[in-house]
Amino acid sequence: MYKLTTRSKKAEKQYYKILNSRNDIPQKLEKLKLDPKTALNAHKLKGKLEGKWSCYLGYDIRLIYEIDDANKEIIVVATGSHKIY
Repeated sequence: MYKLTTRSKKAEKQYYKILNSRNDIPQKLEKLKLDPKTALNAHKLKGKLEGKWSCYLGYDIRLIYEIDDANKEIIVVATGSHKIY
């Protein structure tokens, strides 16, 4: 199982704002921790965000993250609406 981390204050603030806004988000994140490459419609991003991943947390709520397989970490880059792209 992977663990969720952040590396910036901005990403951490966005993450906790979304996490506390809806009751179903924690269960979805548990699924993501089990399989960050396929759960929640996860997909690789292209262009300026190449190397990062995105998944669906709810209507117009996305999580952008990096995967560190060596340390079993999901590093949250941004959380929010499609505007985060």
